[in-house]
Amino acid sequence: MSHKTDADNDQLGPANAENQYRVSPADLPLSCPTADMKLWNSHPRVYLPIEKTGRASCPYCGAEFILDETEAA
Repeated sequence: MSHKTDADNDQLGPANAENQYRVSPADLPLSCPTADMKLWNSHPRVYLPIEKTGRASCPYCGAEFILDETEAA
C-alpha cells in the first residue's frame, strides 16, 4: 500500500469537482473518488462496477462515470 505525502496531494485534482467523468479501461478497477483526486475533502472510497454496462454512478456524490473503450489504454 502506498502512502501519499502532502507534496503528492498537491498534484491531485479536487474530489468530485465534476458531475460526469470519462474513464478508460486503464482506469479500472474504478473507484470514486478516483486515485487522481484528493481524498481529504471527499467521501469514503467506493468501487464502482462499470465493466458490464459501461456506466456507473457513485452512491455518495452522484458522479456519473462513462467507460470510453476508444481511449488508448
